[in-house]
Amino acid sequence: MVLNVIWLIFFFGAFIACVIQWLAMGDSGIFNKTILAAFDMSKTAFEISLGLTGILSLWLGIMKIGEKAGAVQILAKLVQPLFTRLFPEIPKGHPVIGSMLMNISANMLGLDNAATPMGLQAMKQLQELNPNEDKSVASDSQILFLVLNASGLTLIPVSIMTYRAQLGAANPSDVFLPILLATFFSTIAGIIAISFFQKIKLKDPVTLLWLGGLCAGVIALLAYFSRLTAEALGTTSLFISGIVLFSVIVAFLALAVYKKIRPYEAFIEGAKDGFHTAVMVIPYLVAILVGVAVFRASGAMDLVMNGVSYLLGLFGIGNDIVPALPTAIMKPLSGGGARGMMIDAMKTFGADSFAGRLSSMFQGATDTTFYVIAVYFGSVGVRKTRHAVTCCLISDAVGILSAIAIAYLFFPPT
Repeated sequence: MVLNVIWLIFFFGAFIACVIQWLAMGDSGIFNKTILAAFDMSKTAFEISLGLTGILSLWLGIMKIGEKAGAVQILAKLVQPLFTRLFPEIPKGHPVIGSMLMNISANMLGLDNAATPMGLQAMKQLQELNPNEDKSVASDSQILFLVLNASGLTLIPVSIMTYRAQLGAANPSDVFLPILLATFFSTIAGIIAISFFQKIKLKDPVTLLWLGGLCAGVIALLAYFSRLTAEALGTTSLFISGIVLFSVIVAFLALAVYKKIRPYEAFIEGAKDGFHTAVMVIPYLVAILVGVAVFRASGAMDLVMNGVSYLLGLFGIGNDIVPALPTAIMKPLSGGGARGMMIDAMKTFGADSFAGRLSSMFQGATDTTFYVIAVYFGSVGVRKTRHAVTCCLISDAVGILSAIAIAYLFFPPT
Protein backbone atom coordinates (compact mmCIF):
# COMPACT_ATOMS: atom_id res chain seq x y z
CA MET A 1 0.00 0.00 0.00
CA VAL A 2 2.75 2.47 0.96
CA LEU A 3 4.74 1.78 -2.19
CA ASN A 4 1.62 2.33 -4.31
CA VAL A 5 1.05 5.73 -2.68
CA ILE A 6 4.69 6.80 -3.06
CA TRP A 7 4.78 5.66 -6.68
CA LEU A 8 1.65 7.69 -7.48
CA ILE A 9 3.16 10.72 -5.72
CA PHE A 10 6.19 10.47 -7.99
CA PHE A 11 4.10 10.64 -11.17
CA PHE A 12 1.33 13.04 -10.09
CA GLY A 13 3.92 15.28 -8.45
CA ALA A 14 6.01 15.24 -11.62
CA PHE A 15 2.99 16.10 -13.78
CA ILE A 16 2.00 19.01 -11.53
CA ALA A 17 5.58 20.31 -11.59
CA CYS A 18 5.61 20.13 -15.41
CA VAL A 19 2.32 22.05 -15.63
CA ILE A 20 3.64 24.75 -13.26
CA GLN A 21 6.80 25.22 -15.32
CA TRP A 22 4.81 25.30 -18.55
CA LEU A 23 2.33 27.91 -17.30
CA ALA A 24 4.79 30.02 -15.30
CA MET A 25 7.82 29.97 -17.59
CA GLY A 26 6.45 28.80 -20.93
CA ASP A 27 8.71 25.75 -20.86
CA SER A 28 6.73 23.47 -23.17
CA GLY A 29 9.67 21.11 -23.52
CA ILE A 30 9.55 20.02 -19.88
CA PHE A 31 7.00 17.30 -20.66
CA ASN A 32 9.22 15.76 -23.31
CA LYS A 33 12.26 16.07 -21.04
CA THR A 34 10.45 14.19 -18.29
CA ILE A 35 9.29 11.42 -20.64
CA LEU A 36 12.82 11.03 -22.00
CA ALA A 37 14.11 10.75 -18.43
CA ALA A 38 11.62 7.92 -17.85
CA PHE A 39 12.80 6.11 -21.00
CA ASP A 40 16.46 6.58 -20.10
CA MET A 41 15.94 5.34 -16.55
CA SER A 42 14.02 2.25 -17.69
CA LYS A 43 17.05 1.40 -19.82
CA THR A 44 19.35 2.10 -16.85
CA ALA A 45 17.24 -0.15 -14.61
CA PHE A 46 17.61 -2.99 -17.10
CA GLU A 47 21.36 -2.41 -17.34
CA ILE A 48 21.63 -2.50 -13.54
CA SER A 49 19.77 -5.81 -13.48
CA LEU A 50 21.97 -7.12 -16.29
CA GLY A 51 25.05 -6.05 -14.35
CA LEU A 52 23.74 -7.88 -11.30
CA THR A 53 23.53 -11.14 -13.23
CA GLY A 54 27.25 -11.90 -13.23
CA ILE A 55 27.75 -10.78 -9.63
CA LEU A 56 24.74 -12.77 -8.46
CA SER A 57 25.86 -15.86 -10.32
CA LEU A 58 29.34 -15.61 -8.76
CA TRP A 59 28.27 -15.07 -5.17
CA LEU A 60 25.28 -17.37 -5.12
CA GLY A 61 27.59 -20.03 -6.56
CA ILE A 62 30.06 -19.44 -3.72
CA MET A 63 27.20 -19.46 -1.21
CA LYS A 64 25.97 -22.79 -2.54
CA ILE A 65 29.44 -24.28 -1.98
CA GLY A 66 29.42 -22.97 1.60
CA GLU A 67 25.91 -24.24 2.18
CA LYS A 68 26.66 -27.78 0.95
CA ALA A 69 29.99 -27.91 2.79
CA GLY A 70 28.41 -26.78 6.06
CA ALA A 71 30.22 -23.42 6.35
CA VAL A 72 27.01 -21.42 6.40
CA GLN A 73 25.66 -23.63 9.20
CA ILE A 74 28.81 -22.94 11.25
CA LEU A 75 28.30 -19.19 10.88
CA ALA A 76 24.65 -19.63 11.81
CA LYS A 77 25.55 -21.30 15.11
CA LEU A 78 27.84 -18.42 16.08
CA VAL A 79 25.05 -15.85 16.03
CA GLN A 80 22.24 -18.20 17.00
CA PRO A 81 21.66 -16.67 20.48
CA LEU A 82 21.01 -13.19 19.07
CA PHE A 83 19.14 -14.21 15.92
CA THR A 84 16.85 -16.54 17.88
CA ARG A 85 15.52 -13.46 19.71
CA LEU A 86 15.45 -11.06 16.77
CA PHE A 87 14.14 -13.62 14.25
CA PRO A 88 11.89 -16.04 16.18
CA GLU A 89 10.39 -17.36 12.90
CA ILE A 90 13.71 -18.89 11.84
CA PRO A 91 14.42 -22.47 13.03
CA LYS A 92 17.63 -23.01 14.98
CA GLY A 93 20.59 -23.82 12.77
CA HIS A 94 18.87 -22.81 9.52
CA PRO A 95 21.39 -21.79 6.80
CA VAL A 96 19.62 -18.46 6.22
CA ILE A 97 21.26 -17.15 9.40
CA GLY A 98 24.68 -17.61 7.86
CA SER A 99 23.53 -15.91 4.65
CA MET A 100 22.19 -12.92 6.59
CA LEU A 101 25.37 -12.68 8.65
CA MET A 102 27.54 -12.62 5.53
CA ASN A 103 25.31 -9.99 3.93
CA ILE A 104 25.43 -7.72 6.99
CA SER A 105 29.21 -8.18 7.30
CA ALA A 106 29.73 -7.29 3.64
CA ASN A 107 27.59 -4.17 4.05
CA MET A 108 29.59 -3.07 7.10
CA LEU A 109 32.80 -3.41 5.09
CA GLY A 110 31.31 -1.42 2.21
CA LEU A 111 31.35 -4.42 -0.16
CA ASP A 112 28.12 -3.62 -2.01
CA ASN A 113 28.81 -6.01 -4.88
CA ALA A 114 29.19 -8.89 -2.43
CA ALA A 115 26.42 -7.82 -0.05
CA THR A 116 23.61 -7.70 -2.63
CA PRO A 117 23.78 -11.31 -3.88
CA MET A 118 24.24 -12.58 -0.34
CA GLY A 119 21.21 -10.55 0.72
CA LEU A 120 19.11 -11.84 -2.16
CA GLN A 121 20.05 -15.39 -1.24
CA ALA A 122 18.97 -14.71 2.35
CA MET A 123 15.69 -13.16 1.20
CA LYS A 124 14.97 -16.23 -0.94
CA GLN A 125 15.58 -18.52 2.03
CA LEU A 126 13.40 -16.32 4.24
CA GLN A 127 10.63 -16.57 1.66
CA GLU A 128 10.77 -20.35 1.97
CA LEU A 129 10.17 -19.86 5.73
CA ASN A 130 7.44 -17.25 5.21
CA PRO A 131 4.59 -18.34 7.53
CA ASN A 132 1.95 -16.27 5.71
CA GLU A 133 -0.53 -18.20 3.61
CA ASP A 134 -0.27 -15.46 0.99
CA LYS A 135 3.41 -15.53 0.03
CA SER A 136 3.18 -12.04 -1.46
CA VAL A 137 2.93 -10.71 2.13
CA ALA A 138 6.28 -9.95 3.78
CA SER A 139 7.11 -11.93 6.91
CA ASP A 140 8.43 -10.36 10.12
CA SER A 141 11.88 -11.81 9.47
CA GLN A 142 12.01 -10.44 5.93
CA ILE A 143 11.03 -6.98 7.14
CA LEU A 144 13.65 -6.89 9.91
CA PHE A 145 16.34 -8.13 7.54
CA LEU A 146 15.35 -5.49 4.98
CA VAL A 147 15.46 -2.70 7.59
CA LEU A 148 18.96 -3.79 8.64
CA ASN A 149 20.04 -3.43 5.00
CA ALA A 150 18.21 -0.14 4.39
CA SER A 151 19.73 1.46 7.50
CA GLY A 152 23.05 1.39 5.66
CA LEU A 153 25.43 0.54 8.53
CA THR A 154 28.90 0.92 7.00
CA LEU A 155 32.12 0.97 8.97
CA ILE A 156 34.38 2.20 6.16
CA PRO A 157 32.85 4.67 3.61
CA VAL A 158 35.72 4.38 1.14
CA SER A 159 33.83 5.67 -1.92
CA ILE A 160 32.74 8.88 -0.17
CA MET A 161 36.27 9.61 0.99
CA THR A 162 37.52 8.94 -2.55
CA TYR A 163 35.11 11.50 -4.03
CA ARG A 164 36.12 14.03 -1.40
CA ALA A 165 39.78 13.53 -2.25
CA GLN A 166 39.10 13.99 -5.97
CA LEU A 167 37.21 17.20 -5.29
CA GLY A 168 40.02 18.77 -3.28
CA ALA A 169 39.18 18.10 0.36
CA ALA A 170 42.09 18.97 2.66
CA ASN A 171 41.38 15.86 4.76
CA PRO A 172 39.02 13.50 2.89
CA SER A 173 38.62 11.24 5.93
CA ASP A 174 37.39 13.98 8.28
CA VAL A 175 33.81 12.75 7.71
CA PHE A 176 34.66 9.14 8.61
CA LEU A 177 33.77 9.35 12.30
CA PRO A 178 30.64 11.52 11.79
CA ILE A 179 29.32 9.13 9.10
CA LEU A 180 29.89 6.10 11.30
CA LEU A 181 28.04 7.73 14.20
CA ALA A 182 25.11 8.79 11.98
CA THR A 183 24.70 5.39 10.32
CA PHE A 184 24.99 3.61 13.68
CA PHE A 185 22.13 5.73 15.09
CA SER A 186 20.13 4.98 11.94
CA THR A 187 20.54 1.22 12.40
CA ILE A 188 19.68 1.30 16.11
CA ALA A 189 16.57 3.37 15.30
CA GLY A 190 15.50 0.80 12.72
CA ILE A 191 15.85 -2.04 15.23
CA ILE A 192 13.89 -0.13 17.88
CA ALA A 193 11.13 0.72 15.38
CA ILE A 194 10.86 -2.93 14.35
CA SER A 195 10.73 -4.00 18.00
CA PHE A 196 7.52 -1.99 18.48
CA PHE A 197 5.78 -3.50 15.46
CA GLN A 198 6.99 -7.06 16.05
CA LYS A 199 7.03 -7.06 19.88
CA ILE A 200 10.74 -7.94 20.04
CA LYS A 201 12.07 -7.87 23.62
CA LEU A 202 15.20 -5.74 23.38
CA LYS A 203 15.59 -5.84 27.18
CA ASP A 204 16.44 -9.53 27.02
CA PRO A 205 19.89 -10.03 28.67
CA VAL A 206 21.32 -11.87 25.65
CA THR A 207 20.10 -9.19 23.25
CA LEU A 208 21.49 -6.42 25.45
CA LEU A 209 24.83 -8.23 25.70
CA TRP A 210 25.09 -8.62 21.93
CA LEU A 211 24.06 -5.04 21.15
CA GLY A 212 26.37 -3.75 23.88
CA GLY A 213 29.22 -5.77 22.41
CA LEU A 214 28.54 -4.33 18.96
CA CYS A 215 28.59 -0.83 20.42
CA ALA A 216 31.92 -1.58 22.09
CA GLY A 217 33.26 -2.92 18.81
CA VAL A 218 32.21 0.24 16.97
CA ILE A 219 33.93 2.39 19.60
CA ALA A 220 37.11 0.32 19.34
CA LEU A 221 37.14 0.64 15.55
CA LEU A 222 36.56 4.37 15.86
CA ALA A 223 39.52 4.67 18.21
CA TYR A 224 41.75 2.73 15.81
CA PHE A 225 40.75 4.32 12.51
CA SER A 226 40.62 7.86 13.89
CA ARG A 227 44.40 7.67 14.40
CA LEU A 228 45.13 6.80 10.76
CA THR A 229 45.95 9.26 8.02
CA ALA A 230 43.60 9.49 5.02
CA GLU A 231 46.04 7.46 2.89
CA ALA A 232 46.55 4.82 5.58
CA LEU A 233 42.80 4.61 6.20
CA GLY A 234 42.07 3.90 2.54
CA THR A 235 44.86 1.33 2.27
CA THR A 236 43.89 -0.43 5.50
CA SER A 237 40.20 -0.56 4.63
CA LEU A 238 40.90 -2.04 1.20
CA PHE A 239 43.23 -4.61 2.75
CA ILE A 240 40.67 -5.66 5.37
CA SER A 241 37.89 -5.86 2.79
CA GLY A 242 39.97 -7.89 0.37
CA ILE A 243 41.44 -10.36 2.84
CA VAL A 244 38.10 -11.00 4.57
CA LEU A 245 36.29 -11.64 1.30
CA PHE A 246 38.96 -13.84 -0.27
CA SER A 247 39.44 -15.74 2.99
CA VAL A 248 35.74 -16.59 3.03
CA ILE A 249 35.92 -17.99 -0.51
CA VAL A 250 39.04 -20.07 0.23
CA ALA A 251 37.56 -21.31 3.52
CA PHE A 252 34.40 -22.48 1.71
CA LEU A 253 36.46 -24.32 -0.89
CA ALA A 254 38.72 -25.89 1.75
CA LEU A 255 35.71 -27.08 3.74
CA ALA A 256 34.18 -28.50 0.56
CA VAL A 257 37.34 -30.51 -0.09
CA TYR A 258 37.35 -31.72 3.52
CA LYS A 259 33.68 -32.77 3.32
CA LYS A 260 34.29 -34.36 -0.11
CA ILE A 261 31.81 -32.02 -1.81
CA ARG A 262 32.25 -31.30 -5.52
CA PRO A 263 32.72 -27.52 -5.46
CA TYR A 264 32.44 -26.95 -9.22
CA GLU A 265 29.05 -28.66 -9.51
CA ALA A 266 27.81 -26.85 -6.39
CA PHE A 267 28.96 -23.52 -7.83
CA ILE A 268 27.10 -24.09 -11.10
CA GLU A 269 23.93 -24.98 -9.21
CA GLY A 270 24.06 -21.74 -7.22
CA ALA A 271 25.05 -19.64 -10.24
CA LYS A 272 21.91 -20.72 -12.09
CA ASP A 273 19.83 -19.33 -9.24
CA GLY A 274 21.69 -16.03 -9.62
CA PHE A 275 20.55 -15.67 -13.22
CA HIS A 276 16.90 -16.34 -12.41
CA THR A 277 17.00 -13.91 -9.47
CA ALA A 278 18.42 -11.09 -11.62
CA VAL A 279 15.62 -11.54 -14.18
CA MET A 280 12.99 -11.51 -11.42
CA VAL A 281 14.22 -8.13 -10.17
CA ILE A 282 13.85 -6.24 -13.49
CA PRO A 283 10.17 -5.11 -13.36
CA TYR A 284 10.40 -3.99 -9.72
CA LEU A 285 13.57 -2.03 -10.37
CA VAL A 286 12.15 -0.35 -13.48
CA ALA A 287 9.04 0.74 -11.57
CA ILE A 288 10.94 2.41 -8.73
CA LEU A 289 13.74 4.04 -10.75
CA VAL A 290 11.42 5.42 -13.42
CA GLY A 291 9.28 7.03 -10.71
CA VAL A 292 12.36 8.65 -9.21
CA ALA A 293 13.56 9.83 -12.63
CA VAL A 294 10.36 11.65 -13.60
CA PHE A 295 10.12 13.27 -10.17
CA ARG A 296 13.64 14.62 -10.53
CA ALA A 297 13.51 15.59 -14.23
CA SER A 298 10.16 17.42 -13.91
CA GLY A 299 11.56 19.86 -11.37
CA ALA A 300 9.37 18.51 -8.57
CA MET A 301 12.46 17.93 -6.47
CA ASP A 302 13.43 21.60 -6.84
CA LEU A 303 9.95 22.67 -5.75
CA VAL A 304 10.22 20.47 -2.67
CA MET A 305 13.58 21.98 -1.77
CA ASN A 306 12.26 25.53 -2.15
CA GLY A 307 9.39 24.63 0.15
CA VAL A 308 11.77 23.17 2.72
CA SER A 309 13.90 26.31 2.65
CA TYR A 310 10.79 28.46 3.19
CA LEU A 311 9.61 26.34 6.14
CA LEU A 312 13.03 26.46 7.78
CA GLY A 313 12.94 30.23 7.52
CA LEU A 314 9.55 30.36 9.25
CA PHE A 315 10.97 28.52 12.26
CA GLY A 316 14.07 30.69 12.37
CA ILE A 317 16.36 27.87 11.29
CA GLY A 318 19.31 28.87 9.16
CA ASN A 319 19.61 27.73 5.58
CA ASP A 320 23.04 26.16 6.11
CA ILE A 321 21.64 22.67 5.62
CA VAL A 322 19.46 23.46 2.58
CA PRO A 323 22.19 23.02 -0.09
CA ALA A 324 22.88 19.51 1.23
CA LEU A 325 19.23 18.44 1.61
CA PRO A 326 18.83 17.21 -2.02
CA THR A 327 21.30 14.43 -1.14
CA ALA A 328 19.27 13.51 1.95
CA ILE A 329 15.98 13.46 0.05
CA MET A 330 17.38 11.58 -2.92
CA LYS A 331 19.30 8.94 -0.95
CA PRO A 332 16.28 6.76 -0.04
CA LEU A 333 15.16 6.96 -3.69
CA SER A 334 18.31 6.53 -5.75
CA GLY A 335 21.91 5.84 -4.76
CA GLY A 336 23.22 7.20 -8.07
CA GLY A 337 21.02 10.29 -7.81
CA ALA A 338 22.16 10.95 -4.25
CA ARG A 339 25.78 10.50 -5.30
CA GLY A 340 25.25 13.09 -8.05
CA MET A 341 23.66 15.50 -5.57
CA MET A 342 26.59 15.03 -3.17
CA ILE A 343 29.17 15.69 -5.88
CA ASP A 344 27.22 18.73 -7.09
CA ALA A 345 27.13 20.16 -3.55
CA MET A 346 30.88 19.68 -3.12
CA LYS A 347 31.61 21.20 -6.52
CA THR A 348 29.32 24.18 -5.92
CA PHE A 349 30.17 25.01 -2.31
CA GLY A 350 33.51 23.25 -1.83
CA ALA A 351 34.39 19.82 -0.46
CA ASP A 352 35.33 21.32 2.91
CA SER A 353 32.29 23.58 3.18
CA PHE A 354 29.52 22.80 5.66
CA ALA A 355 27.21 21.82 2.80
CA GLY A 356 29.91 19.65 1.20
CA ARG A 357 30.63 17.76 4.40
CA LEU A 358 26.96 17.42 5.35
CA SER A 359 26.06 16.06 1.91
CA SER A 360 28.82 13.46 2.34
CA MET A 361 27.35 12.51 5.71
CA PHE A 362 23.85 12.22 4.23
CA GLN A 363 25.25 9.91 1.55
CA GLY A 364 26.81 7.63 4.16
CA ALA A 365 24.16 7.79 6.89
CA THR A 366 21.53 5.59 5.20
CA ASP A 367 21.06 3.31 2.22
CA THR A 368 18.82 3.53 -0.88
CA THR A 369 15.65 2.38 0.87
CA PHE A 370 13.33 2.08 -2.13
CA TYR A 371 16.00 0.45 -4.28
CA VAL A 372 16.60 -2.12 -1.53
CA ILE A 373 12.86 -2.72 -1.18
CA ALA A 374 12.39 -3.09 -4.93
CA VAL A 375 15.31 -5.47 -5.40
CA TYR A 376 14.99 -7.59 -2.26
CA PHE A 377 11.21 -7.96 -2.13
CA GLY A 378 10.97 -8.05 -5.91
CA SER A 379 13.37 -10.99 -6.11
CA VAL A 380 10.89 -13.19 -4.18
CA GLY A 381 7.62 -11.69 -5.43
CA VAL A 382 6.64 -9.88 -2.20
CA ARG A 383 4.19 -7.04 -2.95
CA LYS A 384 2.56 -6.39 0.44
CA THR A 385 5.36 -4.86 2.49
CA ARG A 386 3.35 -4.22 5.71
CA HIS A 387 5.40 -1.99 8.06
CA ALA A 388 8.69 -2.36 6.17
CA VAL A 389 8.59 1.04 4.45
CA THR A 390 7.51 2.80 7.66
CA CYS A 391 10.39 1.35 9.70
CA CYS A 392 12.89 2.02 6.90
CA LEU A 393 11.80 5.66 6.68
CA ILE A 394 12.04 6.02 10.48
CA SER A 395 15.60 4.70 10.23
CA ASP A 396 16.32 7.13 7.36
CA ALA A 397 14.86 10.08 9.28
CA VAL A 398 16.96 9.34 12.36
CA GLY A 399 20.06 8.96 10.19
CA ILE A 400 19.42 12.31 8.50
CA LEU A 401 18.66 14.15 11.75
CA SER A 402 21.70 12.57 13.40
CA ALA A 403 23.87 13.65 10.48
CA ILE A 404 22.66 17.25 10.83
CA ALA A 405 23.26 17.35 14.59
CA ILE A 406 26.69 15.71 14.29
CA ALA A 407 27.67 18.04 11.43
CA TYR A 408 26.92 21.08 13.59
CA LEU A 409 28.99 19.49 16.36
CA PHE A 410 32.02 18.54 14.24
CA PHE A 411 31.91 21.21 11.52
CA PRO A 412 30.03 24.30 12.82
CA PRO A 413 29.35 26.69 9.91
CA THR A 414 31.19 29.98 10.01
